[in-house]
Amino acid sequence: MATLLRMDYVSAIVPPLVMAVFFIGLIVTIIKNQGGANKAKEDAAVDAAFARAEAAARQSSATEDR
Repeated sequence: MATLLRMDYVSAIVPPLVMAVFFIGLIVTIIKNQGGANKAKEDAAVDAAFARAEAAARQSSATEDR
């Protein structure tokens, strides 16, 4: 009877432990993939988009001032 109760505890705790291990692995993978070689490319793309938006805003304000 005692082994049956022990098996119930083990079968109850295994699924949450497995999910926790996979979740921790997912978080570690996400953190490791932040930055790296692609970070410079992504930063350059964002800077270029901001520069285009700023230039367009300046151009539209310049035409409104006329």
